[in-house]
Amino acid sequence: MINKTFILSLFLLYGLYSLSHAQEKLYSEAQGKYVLNVAGASHLAKLPLKCMQQEFPYKTSVTFSDTSLITRPRNYHPAFYGCFDWHSSVHGHWMLVRLLKLFPHLPEAAEIRTKLRTNLSADNILTEVEIFKDEQQRGFERTYGWAWLLQLQKELLSWNDPLGKELSKNLEPLAQQLVRLYINYLPKMNYAVRVGEHSNLAFGLTLAYDYGMETKNDSLLHIVRETALRFYKKDTGCPINYEPGGSDFLSPCLEEADLMWRILPAKDYASWIERFLPDLFNGPATLTPGTVTDRTDGKLVHLDGLNLSRAWCLYGIAHHSRKNKAALINLAKKHLTAALPHVASGDYMGEHWLASFAVYALTIQ
Repeated sequence: MINKTFILSLFLLYGLYSLSHAQEKLYSEAQGKYVLNVAGASHLAKLPLKCMQQEFPYKTSVTFSDTSLITRPRNYHPAFYGCFDWHSSVHGHWMLVRLLKLFPHLPEAAEIRTKLRTNLSADNILTEVEIFKDEQQRGFERTYGWAWLLQLQKELLSWNDPLGKELSKNLEPLAQQLVRLYINYLPKMNYAVRVGEHSNLAFGLTLAYDYGMETKNDSLLHIVRETALRFYKKDTGCPINYEPGGSDFLSPCLEEADLMWRILPAKDYASWIERFLPDLFNGPATLTPGTVTDRTDGKLVHLDGLNLSRAWCLYGIAHHSRKNKAALINLAKKHLTAALPHVASGDYMGEHWLASFAVYALTIQ
């Protein structure tokens, strides 16, 4: 009689083998980097498509100053009510636009277009704007959600497609409202927010800066540059060995480093980064990917996102440094290798958002 444990082991080995080989087909390697292909784009697109119009479960972050908002979230977030929370919905929309631009003939293209047009209607966006005009909500999605909304608008504005033009026009009132909030808020800050989650300031400044460059918004660019220089120019010796925190999905050290190549002249950045991250430049560059033990836990699964965001930061740093470029790119690949097999984990706590991070890491540099 064949041992049942032996049979089970064979099935598990076959499953792991099949998963690894399926995963390999989702991206290719070019010039030392992983590059998303059409099969991978289709695979990842299915995740936000599945949840962008799924209303529950939903985590709201609004402040209830009276009973007017005690209603279904989609009544005050008619565009971004899906994918568990507002910011995840926003960057899910960004991701789908990004994929359509890169792979216009995706099998899911028609569905993506229909859902984007439905959610990002002019009326829906005007309703979304109202939350950000409410004085009680001035901390809502600051600055993480703000940053992703501007990234979505940047992607739409640079999309040479009639749908892109239609949707960017619809989204413009909300983008302009968030630009005003950035310009009003940043001068009031006396200290940077240096955490590994949503309120990380460096990440919020990075996407705001990229939007400002796309739109040539000098007022926004000025305040982002001034804030970045005020908080980060003199920084040295970032303790990256203290990372990660138990629920980080952004690296405080690497996000700052990824921002500053945008802000400093190239020569200044090359010397700044070696002072700021000596652990990556004084000798072999080493950094161990974060480990997730429970992907059904919404906080613990953040570390899959950390590995993806570290990868995009490491790519950016590598391209703007004068030392250890190959080692930094290999570190980025190591983090991608650790995270990519788990983007579609089968559990909603990761699946509602991780695909956006994967697409950003694989396509943005």
